Amino acid sequence: METLKYKVITSKGQYKQYCDQLESLVFLSLKDKNVKDEIALLTVLIEKWDAEHNSFNQVDPIKLLHSFIRDHNLKAKDLVDILGISKGYISDILNYKKGLSKEVIRKLSVYFKVSQEAFNRPYKLVVSENNHLKGVSAINTKKELEIA
Repeated sequence: METLKYKVITSKGQYKQYCDQLESLVFLSLKDKNVKDEIALLTVLIEKWDAEHNSFNQVDPIKLLHSFIRDHNLKAKDLVDILGISKGYISDILNYKKGLSKEVIRKLSVYFKVSQEAFNRPYKLVVSENNHLKGVSAINTKKELEIA
């Protein structure tokens, strides 16, 4: 009886090994049907593991992003090249001043190899017009505009 090349993922080590294998296969020629099938199988196995062991469901997307930056030994300025956005926009994202665009969510999910849902969830932004209210319980209330 022939042994299976891939089995259902049962450990983090196996998960990492399959992710690395998938990454290397993606860079091969996709003309070979066996390679395409292997990529599809690994993708299903990895997605199954992710769905069952998704520990970032409760984490807001920016905390998750900070965690990935730390875990991958990146700096905020590295995201400029990875995401193709300005340093200012990255700073605003990391400081809860601006939300993640659909394109940024796509690029983050591809780079960090997680589902887009990890970054596509609601979180509170700090409203810049209320920065003078830091520490006050009314922090995300709208400031009245003066009409000239």
